[in-house]
Amino acid sequence: MSQWAPCKRKDFIKRLRNLGFDGPFSGTRHQFMVYNRRRLAIPSNAEYSIPQLRFMIREVETIIDRQITVDEWSSL
Repeated sequence: MSQWAPCKRKDFIKRLRNLGFDGPFSGTRHQFMVYNRRRLAIPSNAEYSIPQLRFMIREVETIIDRQITVDEWSSL
């Protein structure tokens, strides 16, 4: 079983695209990605820490209405 690990911004965006998100698009303060008309703000950090990554994945789970396991995230 895998553990959560820090993630580069570029890899995070790539994984979201694999989940069906479109973007990133430019917003006023942050770029964002879209999934069925729902927006997810993408912070401009070069790398996301584990707590920040887990927080954003919880938002993604709410948007796509299902859970994402560590193993699924690693395989995206």
